[in-house]
Amino acid sequence: MQAENGEEAVTHKPMAIVFGVVGLLLVSIPLFAHHGNAAYATAAKTTVKGTVTEWYWANPHCFLKVDAKDDSGNLQHWVIEAGNPPDMTRQGWAKNSFKPGDEVILNVMLPKNGVPGIGRVGGQNSVVLNGHPFPAVSGAGGESRQ
Repeated sequence: MQAENGEEAVTHKPMAIVFGVVGLLLVSIPLFAHHGNAAYATAAKTTVKGTVTEWYWANPHCFLKVDAKDDSGNLQHWVIEAGNPPDMTRQGWAKNSFKPGDEVILNVMLPKNGVPGIGRVGGQNSVVLNGHPFPAVSGAGGESRQ
């Protein structure tokens, strides 16, 4: 490539590529860190017994909203995180697995920051739906509602 004065122009293409790659890596680090149970105290579990108000089936995570009474008898609204739809489907869960009014008992991990009413479902025997064991997130198979 010739410059106006006849000298070779210096290209900055290699530096642009390096900065582009570094920029993409910096952006992707928080995305990678998001996955997993890092926000939850895996040893701190509780049992939530209540009524389903909503089953939200969408990427990147599914959520089950449940109304349950706390130890004092006060109504508490829970938001329980589950996995992503493809993983949940492989483990026996479906878009129509839960309906408002269903009675559930959930074994949930609590968040490390102590925010009440938030948890993550997981592990063997973690869900009882209308009095019957429901497929566990750890891989037990099962039927979904039709």
